[in-house]
Amino acid sequence: MQDALNATSPVSPKPIIVYGASWCPDCRRAKKFLGEQRIHYAWVDIEENADAQAYVESVNKGKRIIPTIVFPDDTFLVEPSDAELAKKLGLQTKARMSYYDLIIVGGGPTGLTTALYAAREGMEVLVIERSALGGQAGITERLDNFPGFPDGIAGSEFADRLARQAHRFGVESLKAQNVTGLRAEGESRYVQTEDGNEYGARAVLIATGSKYRRLGVMGEDDFIGAGIHFCATCDGPFYKGQHVAVIGGGNSAGEESIFLTRFVDKVTILARGEALSASKVVIDSINDNPKIDVRYNTEVVRFTGNGKLGGLTYKDTKSGIEHELNPKGVFVFIGLQPNTAWLPSEINRDKTGFVVTNAMLETSLKGVFAAGDVRLGSTKQAASAAGEGATAALMIREYLRKM
Repeated sequence: MQDALNATSPVSPKPIIVYGASWCPDCRRAKKFLGEQRIHYAWVDIEENADAQAYVESVNKGKRIIPTIVFPDDTFLVEPSDAELAKKLGLQTKARMSYYDLIIVGGGPTGLTTALYAAREGMEVLVIERSALGGQAGITERLDNFPGFPDGIAGSEFADRLARQAHRFGVESLKAQNVTGLRAEGESRYVQTEDGNEYGARAVLIATGSKYRRLGVMGEDDFIGAGIHFCATCDGPFYKGQHVAVIGGGNSAGEESIFLTRFVDKVTILARGEALSASKVVIDSINDNPKIDVRYNTEVVRFTGNGKLGGLTYKDTKSGIEHELNPKGVFVFIGLQPNTAWLPSEINRDKTGFVVTNAMLETSLKGVFAAGDVRLGSTKQAASAAGEGATAALMIREYLRKM
C-alpha cells in the first residue's frame, strides 16, 4: 500500500492513484477517461487491499466512497465527473472564440492533418475531440507501416508529434469535449457541445472516426472494464502471466493477440469463420506463436461472473455444442462502428452509419465535409487517414474561396 501511495523515482513523478473496485461503474468510467487522455495512473482495488480501504475511509470522513482519485499534489477528487477530471488535469474544454473559419470534429490523424494544412493557409481552426488528440492511432502500441518511419513509431509519440505540429501553426483544440449537434444557418454551420456551448464556422469537417463494435450478447455490458476490453494496449498489462481470450478473426484481432503475448501466458482466439481473415503476415505470426490457440466456427453466447468476469460460453456453429471458457480477460475486435449518431438527418449515411460524400469529400449538407474512418469508402489506415485530411483541407479551401 505504501508503495502505491509513495511511488516515485528520480526520473518519474508520483502517479495519479485511482482507488476503487472492479464492480464500480464510476471507477470504470474514470479509468476509461484517464486511458483515453493517455494519462498514466495506478489502480488500487480496495476490496483486495485493507490498507487502501482504510485510506479511502479516512479521506472521506469514514465513508467508503469510490472512486477516490489522488493526484501528485496530494489533492483528491471523489466520484468526479469527466468534466471535473478534465478541469483538474488542466484540459482546455472551452474555446477562446465563438466563430472560426473551420471547425473540425475529431482530433485523430485526419482531423489534425486537415487542421495544420488549413492553419498554414491562414484559417482560424478549432479542433474538438471527445478524448485525447491522436484518435485510435494514439492508443495503438506501434505504427510500423506509416511512411517516413522506417523503424516504426509508438502510437502515443506519433499522436503527440502531430498535435504539436498542428498547434505550432496556431490550431486551437478542445479535449474531453463531446459534440452533440450540428446545424446550418445561412452561410454558417454551428456545432453544439455537451457543456451547452455552441461554436460557429464557415465550414465543418466531420472526422470523428469509428469505435469498436460490441457483440451484443448477454452479460457483455455488465463486464465492460471488469474483464471485457476493446484496447489491448490500455488493458493488456493487467493480465500479466494469465490467460485471455480475443474475439475476432481479422487483422485487429490478430495483431492485438500477438501484442498480448508480451504479457499473458496464453491467448485463445475465438473466430467466427473457418479461417482467419487477417493478412498472411499476421496469420504466419499467429501460427508461429506457441502462446496463441485459435478456435474456429465459434459464436459467443454469454458472459458470466460475479462483479468481474468469470468466464464465457461459446457455441460451435457446426455442431451446435456449447463450450465453457474461463479466461481472466476478454478482448473484443469484431470491426468498427462510425461515430455518427450525433449527426442531423440532413447528412446522408449508409445503412451502417458511415457518412456518404462526393468526390470533393463534401456531405449532403453544404459546407460540411467528412474524411477518414467515418467516411464511407475510406480504407481505415492511419496513412490514408492523414492523406484524406490533407485532401479535405484543399477541398475546404476551394469551397471557402467561392463563398
